[in-house]
Amino acid sequence: MLRISESASADGTASFRLEGSVTGPWVAELKRSCDAWLAKGCRLTLDLGEVSFVGREGIVLLRELVSREATLVNCPLFLAEQLRQAVR
Repeated sequence: MLRISESASADGTASFRLEGSVTGPWVAELKRSCDAWLAKGCRLTLDLGEVSFVGREGIVLLRELVSREATLVNCPLFLAEQLRQAVR
């Protein structure tokens, strides 16, 4: 399960606080939510401090979002390593 808490600020930044696992159908839901904000021209910040697991498809999505100028904050070390390894 993944909880996605969204908020927007006046400076055009959308912030997402993620809690739980980024896997299965939750990857598609996160992508849909992020795409909607990015289509509006918003900058995107994803707070990953409460993420407990990210599946392969979630890693692919997070890397795609970073390539689209999203910022990842509070990224757990295990996830940072998974993202780094995915580059290879």
